Amino acid sequence: MAMREQTARSFKLNREIARMLPEAIEKDRLIKIGYGSGGDTKPRDGDFGVITHLPPQSRVLVLGNLGECVGSMNRGGTLNIEGSCESMLASFQLDGRIVVERDVGNRLAMNMKGGSVVVMGSAGDEACAGMYGGTVVIRGQASSMTGAGMRGGTLVVMGSVGINPGMGMRGGRIIIAGSCPPPGEGAKMRSISSKEVNEMSEILEPLGLSLEDDALVLIPESAETFDSVTPKRWISEGFESIGIYPSASERIAMHSSVDTSIDIIPVGSDEVSLGLKIPWMIRSDRGHSDDTNHNGISRMVESDPSEGDLVIVGEGGLIDFPNYGKKCSGIVLDLQNLPPLNDAEIEALLVSLTSHLDDTSLVFLRDGVDRVEGLFRLVVDLDLDGAVIGLSTPGGGKSAAALPRIGLASRAMGLDVQRRIIAIEIEKEPSAEDMIITRASGCSFIIGPFGKENGEIRLQNETIPKLIGIMKEAGLHSMDNVGRRILRAKDMETAAISGLRLVGFERPLPMWLGN
Repeated sequence: MAMREQTARSFKLNREIARMLPEAIEKDRLIKIGYGSGGDTKPRDGDFGVITHLPPQSRVLVLGNLGECVGSMNRGGTLNIEGSCESMLASFQLDGRIVVERDVGNRLAMNMKGGSVVVMGSAGDEACAGMYGGTVVIRGQASSMTGAGMRGGTLVVMGSVGINPGMGMRGGRIIIAGSCPPPGEGAKMRSISSKEVNEMSEILEPLGLSLEDDALVLIPESAETFDSVTPKRWISEGFESIGIYPSASERIAMHSSVDTSIDIIPVGSDEVSLGLKIPWMIRSDRGHSDDTNHNGISRMVESDPSEGDLVIVGEGGLIDFPNYGKKCSGIVLDLQNLPPLNDAEIEALLVSLTSHLDDTSLVFLRDGVDRVEGLFRLVVDLDLDGAVIGLSTPGGGKSAAALPRIGLASRAMGLDVQRRIIAIEIEKEPSAEDMIITRASGCSFIIGPFGKENGEIRLQNETIPKLIGIMKEAGLHSMDNVGRRILRAKDMETAAISGLRLVGFERPLPMWLGN
């Protein structure tokens, strides 16, 4: 991951804190960031994605007006910020305590699961959106959609709130001491009880605050609430309708060797970061805890990575990621399994996560083919190594139809010229033909699960020999020689949706002649 100046500074700050934390915890010391040795102040204005994943018993004091995702994924530490913060302060917090002296941006404590947060100023839109547990106190005002989608925990706003508070609530409560407009859909309003006033006094009195008996409480409108169901993504047809037809005048002799491997090289580097024996990376839930080594093929895993593996991180993997950072070869941030984030928030999360990686590690983004244009734009704008594209779509997509969309988006963003890596992900174990088609379509490698029954035997005795055989018949000495010229559509429909030449027709259909 290449870095602009502010990104590099934020990255460095995270590394510095990680280095200081073990000794500070052991000696019960407070880490001060933004203070000189003589007590003079040196604010770290603008740092983002910093002071995340704080462990239990850690204590950090920071001075400055900071950016996005500060204190996110807190695991039990104490963080005091003498300044303000942008969006997603304390997002995904598991435990611990965070106090901010000034204002914070949107989505304060988003999807927080526990611990406490105190904001002495005001908060932006969607404070505590998706909150699961814990306590948040906002001394000032909160903007629109306060507590949207809350599932648990308590949010106390001492000032007023904006429109649609509590929209989509599924649990928890929002206590509002100031003015409150009509609650959003899914929430209802009631008066605060004397029991709640007493309960909150234990939290508020140390802050010099108190609730009156005219405070309002928002709770879910009904116990029978309905969550939205995300449409199932699947692949209705793989690459079965695409054929591989030799284009070389001479095949390679059976006694000759071909090179089935590919090298993954980070952007801006000439050094190989990851070598794949064949253009396939296994998709697996776990890494080295698996008893089989899959013939040395790298994997994309959610936990327990080994060297050569990539760790895919969605919301469920954010908290535990520091446990795996030094054991893997890179990260895949899964946008499909995260709340919608803007560019600055995605970059802040990446700063937080990559701070735990080696400098040579690879950094990818993952999303579906239906969002490939935006995915490639982010990869270029954030200067990442590449993208992983899931070919499954809501309603079921045809893999052949994904190829021109990926190719056109790649060409528009210049990914091939910039030597960025494109991997495609399917739902089943890839065949030798799938690997060749992936390379021929301009992608780097394919990702798919490993078959459970006789997988090692099939890989060694069928898949790899077949891959070698296809390459020899097509006159391909290495994977670098694989190109689109060897692909043919087996039927008219596939030719129409893929832009490939129809076998026997030997030229693109009229609608693709301009390509």
